[in-house]
Amino acid sequence: MKYYLTLLSLVFFMTSNAFSQEKVVKYKVSSGETINQIAQKFKVTPYDIYQLNPDARTGISPNSVLLIPTKNADAKKEETKKEEAVKPKTVVASGKEIIHEVQPKETFYSIEKKYGISDEALKAANPFLEKTGVQIGQKLVIPAKGSAPKASSKPVKEKGAEKYVYHDVQPKETKFGIAKQYDMSVAELEKRNPDIVANLPVGYRLTIKGTAPKTENIPSEVAKAAESKKPAETSKKAVSYMDYQVKPKETFYSLGRVFHLSQDELVALNPSLSEGVKEGMVLKVPTGYVAPAPIIAAQVPTEKPADSSVSKSVETTAGGIKIVDKVKSTDNSNAEIVELSKKRGANERKKVVLLLPFNMSKIQSDTTGTGNRIKNDKFLNMTLDFYAGAMMAIDSAKTLKLPIDVAIYDSQETKTTSNVSGLISKLQDADAIVGPFYQNNAEATANTLRMYNVPVISPLSKDIANPIENLYQSIPANDVIRNTMFDYMRSKNGNIVAVVDKKKESVINYIKQNQRGVTFASLTETGGLDVANLKSLLIPNRMNYVVMETGNTAMIKATIKAMIDSQKTCQVQLVILEPNSTLDTDEISFDNLVKLKLMYPSVTRESDEQSVLIFEKQYRLKNKANPTTYATRGFDVTFDTMMRLVQGKTFQETADMMTTQQVDNKFQYYRKEDGGHANKGVYILYYDSDLTLKVAN
Repeated sequence: MKYYLTLLSLVFFMTSNAFSQEKVVKYKVSSGETINQIAQKFKVTPYDIYQLNPDARTGISPNSVLLIPTKNADAKKEETKKEEAVKPKTVVASGKEIIHEVQPKETFYSIEKKYGISDEALKAANPFLEKTGVQIGQKLVIPAKGSAPKASSKPVKEKGAEKYVYHDVQPKETKFGIAKQYDMSVAELEKRNPDIVANLPVGYRLTIKGTAPKTENIPSEVAKAAESKKPAETSKKAVSYMDYQVKPKETFYSLGRVFHLSQDELVALNPSLSEGVKEGMVLKVPTGYVAPAPIIAAQVPTEKPADSSVSKSVETTAGGIKIVDKVKSTDNSNAEIVELSKKRGANERKKVVLLLPFNMSKIQSDTTGTGNRIKNDKFLNMTLDFYAGAMMAIDSAKTLKLPIDVAIYDSQETKTTSNVSGLISKLQDADAIVGPFYQNNAEATANTLRMYNVPVISPLSKDIANPIENLYQSIPANDVIRNTMFDYMRSKNGNIVAVVDKKKESVINYIKQNQRGVTFASLTETGGLDVANLKSLLIPNRMNYVVMETGNTAMIKATIKAMIDSQKTCQVQLVILEPNSTLDTDEISFDNLVKLKLMYPSVTRESDEQSVLIFEKQYRLKNKANPTTYATRGFDVTFDTMMRLVQGKTFQETADMMTTQQVDNKFQYYRKEDGGHANKGVYILYYDSDLTLKVAN
């Protein structure tokens, strides 16, 4: 007891001493904020915040309160006063200056837009903005339009020294929500971060302003190194950087071994290290390349572990993925989810073949060099990303000791040709084939192998396939996606009203021919929405789904306003059938879309399930990059195919029986009336009140 009292006294003394030497303020966390951002805001390190808030290591939530050390607060105030005192009085063209006091939530962009001035003009009139940024209560000099900015006696800052702001993507965050948070459009966000056009990976570092260092998208380099059987590039040649959070007990020595840097080099990149290595610090380090072992024909061990260990392996180590399936019910929409954790009757070895279009002969004959081709060839990058994901699936099979042999062949594809005909002798004994990528090549392969009853899974094509019995389309067709949306609304006994632009003739025809019971809102003579008519079609005491298909900003605004007005008397929800770029513009209020719980169908989901986060973490550890859409699909299709084959049934039998769900994709195969199989695994997503995307029940 005496020991505990002594220890408690020591802790109290240390805490009191720390508080006496530096001021501490309470800070309420805003939605979407990270420890890194808060540390930047107060000019402290994440480690400083973790010292005062140990629980923050496991994550922070909106409205939680953190203790923040503010050693530099007084100095910062003095610096601001000095800058305000020497603020130049800019003479504007009209002879009359405008003084603007910064209000809450205002940004560079909103102020410049309000007064119609450029970023350069605003900063030239207010030089202190380069250091402080926009802060509430500041008084800014607004130059008149067209006036030349006053020349500053201060030296011009180098472009590379521009202050940057970045944002780490959190689970369930969306491009809409992040763009709204920083008062910018989704288009602007994507322009600054081209890698997020296709998807928004959790943990990805977004550049909001300036040139924040972030991890490059390098799975292609990984695959290149593996295929050529050469060591991956070392950090000496790396020109990109990534952020790395220091783990417990790490030292200069251990960090130096991981990133091939001396202590001096580490300190040069991260001045904060001059005070020593501290747990939780976020360091700037060179992006490293870790190449997987090359596989052309991979033999997976045959040993079968005890059933009791299989479930644990699947949960924690199988590429970080929890394997689930759905037993198909009569309507195939409300199937019960069960874990696919045991290999039921999987004693016989199976063979899976991947046909991937590396086009190695073209790469080897390219005089510009391999690196140049990888940099400029989008199709090759897509292939290598898919390959990186497939390698994760193969590693998972090894971990689970699945009785599967895997062979990977270069299909040497173009839109019209491939070398698959020369590989037939190696394919006819396969239990399943993933690929080729192009639709016509996948169909030709399935046709040739039909007599051998080999299932061919088309991994990426969205085209409607010809009726070939052994061909499986893994991406749902557009009409299937639309049908799923309407089926969902009917399952909720919804009143469905369509607001469709005259220009969307194909959508009008689709609804009239395939979706009975849908009422169209009337349009005016000029093609606008008849608001009164739309409101009259809404039914009290019933969910009203308004399907809006238009790119016309005025019609979108009118529809949204009419629905928000009607929320006082009716339940309403806004629905779109496909992506609508007009909703990404500044003219459309994202808050209103959230109020109406914007809903749409999607072939992929955004999940923060523990198993999904583990997969993403394992992928980053192996490839030093976040998984792209193609990488995740490479994992999902390959792993799903292998798991189906170890159920003691053929791939065809499992396709008729089971609906499976992997990281991002759902596989719910069905037999088409005219022959062949397609996938109707579609998610219904909606924006919830906390600005996150959720899957509708």
